[in-house]
Amino acid sequence: MSRVNTVLGPIPTEELGLVAVHEHIGYGMPGSELDTTWWKTPEQRYAETVPKLRRFHEYGGGTFVDATGICNGRDVDYYRSLSAKTGVHIVASTGFVGGDTALPFFARASVEYLAEHFVHEITVGIGDTGGRAGIIKVGVSRGGRMTDLDKRIYRAAARAALTTGVGILTHLAVDAENAIAIFNEEGLPLDRVLFGHVDDGVNADKTRDTWIADQGGRIGFDTFGYETELPDPPFWARPRKERLDHFLRFISGEGRIRQVLASADANCSPLGWPGVRGHTVNYLFEDLIPDLRAAGLDEAAIKTIFVDNPADFLSIKN
Repeated sequence: MSRVNTVLGPIPTEELGLVAVHEHIGYGMPGSELDTTWWKTPEQRYAETVPKLRRFHEYGGGTFVDATGICNGRDVDYYRSLSAKTGVHIVASTGFVGGDTALPFFARASVEYLAEHFVHEITVGIGDTGGRAGIIKVGVSRGGRMTDLDKRIYRAAARAALTTGVGILTHLAVDAENAIAIFNEEGLPLDRVLFGHVDDGVNADKTRDTWIADQGGRIGFDTFGYETELPDPPFWARPRKERLDHFLRFISGEGRIRQVLASADANCSPLGWPGVRGHTVNYLFEDLIPDLRAAGLDEAAIKTIFVDNPADFLSIKN
């Protein structure tokens, strides 16, 4: 039976239900926890987060994948408490959002050390929490081209993925040629990689989403809800219809719907920044799925995108 690592322990893949595959319980840059301007008590974080996860569960959400890497506010004991309190399965990540978010200790580390560290967090646990990572997070640093550190992290992630059987989720899909070259050199099948943020408002026109799919990669349209129509949109926002039309064009290609995953990349309780008002994981139920139905997608297609594809990606393949 296939299984997935959650923070409360491995579960059968069939129990995942509807999956939000790229989200954050709380995300902040390294050091944000030291800035008292944005400091929150545990009670404040719970008050922000629990209602969103409960609503997610009430809507029919089963699993929340926390794509917050090492050094960006990951707190597995907190995730375990939230999962037990709300009934939502939470999948934690090892790895880094990008090389530019890795603290110096990790930035100086070898590929071998990083791979060993990722494997430990997947197979033994994260710190002394007992919770194991279920995905590996990697990403392209600011500037849109992979740095030498990014490349070391990608190579280490590929080795750890091959050793453990978990998938890799990327922050950004720009410079995909370099990423795919590394994965190919390491012998990692590209269907074990979800290339994320192909739809964000900064990089969408630079991202070769159909080319990546042609190579065998999975495609993440996972910034749904970051819209220019918001009261105070972030710099990566995009008009709602433009993003939806991009998504619909992509899945119209032969076989593409089986390669695509969708999410909102929302922060339940942002760390070190105010977050984006009016945007939560529940955009998936309140806006995106209704938009997809209105565009003509049937329930089988919606199940493929939000249940079947994430289940296959998150399953441990070893």
